[in-house]
Amino acid sequence: MNVEKEIHEIKQRNARVEMDKKWETSWLRRGLILALTFVVVLAYNFTIQSNVNIYFASLVPVIGFFLSTLSLDFVRRIFEKRVK
Repeated sequence: MNVEKEIHEIKQRNARVEMDKKWETSWLRRGLILALTFVVVLAYNFTIQSNVNIYFASLVPVIGFFLSTLSLDFVRRIFEKRVK
């Protein structure tokens, strides 16, 4: 295989990987997951006809997810320091 072609393919792969990383950590992705989680849990609460405040109860898993996205970055940095 041609060296220039291999380099070009590696650069393309690196660009895809970088875009995947940006998407995984983007606030747009997090926001969409938060909104979709809220809608699904809200629909579930309406379906089971929950007697609690449905809107407030639907926020609980959304807040849990949001907090987990914040704490994972911190845990990852600790992990990376220990592995090195």
